[in-house]
Amino acid sequence: MPHAPPLGALLRRYAAGSALACEPVDQGLLNRGYRLRTTRGRYFLKHHFDPDTADPVSIVRQHRATQRLADLGVPVAPPLPGRDGRTVAVVGGHAYALHPWVDGRHRHGAQLTRGACGRLGALLGMVHASLERVMPVHARARTTPAESSDPAGTFALIDDLLARVRGHRPADSFDELARHRLLERRSLLERHADRRPPRSGPVGWVHGDFHPFNLLYRGDSPAAIVDWDRLGVQPRAEEAVRAAAIFFVRPDGTLDLPKARAYARAYRPAAGATPSELSAAVHRVWWERLNDFWMLRWHYERGDTRADPQFPAASALAVWWTREYDAVCDAFTD
Repeated sequence: MPHAPPLGALLRRYAAGSALACEPVDQGLLNRGYRLRTTRGRYFLKHHFDPDTADPVSIVRQHRATQRLADLGVPVAPPLPGRDGRTVAVVGGHAYALHPWVDGRHRHGAQLTRGACGRLGALLGMVHASLERVMPVHARARTTPAESSDPAGTFALIDDLLARVRGHRPADSFDELARHRLLERRSLLERHADRRPPRSGPVGWVHGDFHPFNLLYRGDSPAAIVDWDRLGVQPRAEEAVRAAAIFFVRPDGTLDLPKARAYARAYRPAAGATPSELSAAVHRVWWERLNDFWMLRWHYERGDTRADPQFPAASALAVWWTREYDAVCDAFTD
């Protein structure tokens, strides 16, 4: 098993029995997780691997937040304390946490009824409202609204990526699609460069990575929101729009707008967000999508192909969203 965790040393820190089986969980791009069965039960063992979020101080903050959210009735799976009361175990310089195993499955927007989409929006609104209750206010006050992407930098990135595509050997169908989308995106940015949005709007505490692989369902009901590594202070409405663009994107790169409308109608009252906040968030996330090439950067700069299957739909979405901008905005504000 690759990257096998030090089970003996870890389990000695918990009252969790002895290991019987340990299997990697293969979903997720940045974390390493394991389905662990011991003489005491079933657990999820998380190796906090992402270097941007793996310091113990950040992990403890996440753990405290999820426990407080659980106390408010938010469906989460807080970590289990070790024998010393701590929820982070550092072994060999690596940080781990042990969580109860949650039976459930991931569900994409295509698998959700319109009513379930409304419940999804209400759930994220509940998360945002609850985080405002349990997280420190001073962090929001210290947060400077972020600048939107500068198209000048994006044009330079497009040129660099096009050179990498041309130099890739042997050329393949991914290279062909990448080249097409890069040229297409450059043309769109040239036409819409004057629509660059101002700094982001009101900020608050957010999950930071709310998408189908971080939400487990049991039947039709959410059982647990997982992976709180990106917990932080960001524009809340933008997380709502960004999540919808992941849940409700179709394979052809269009959004299921009726489902997005049901989701947004439920999110706004649950989070206390106004239609104008959602309208501004739609604009900023649309602009972000026009200027973002993280999947191609992973592929060509890092040689990491894990996000490649997402690229066709994600890259088509930016084009469709530009064409159907008013309809998308209406779905989030109606």
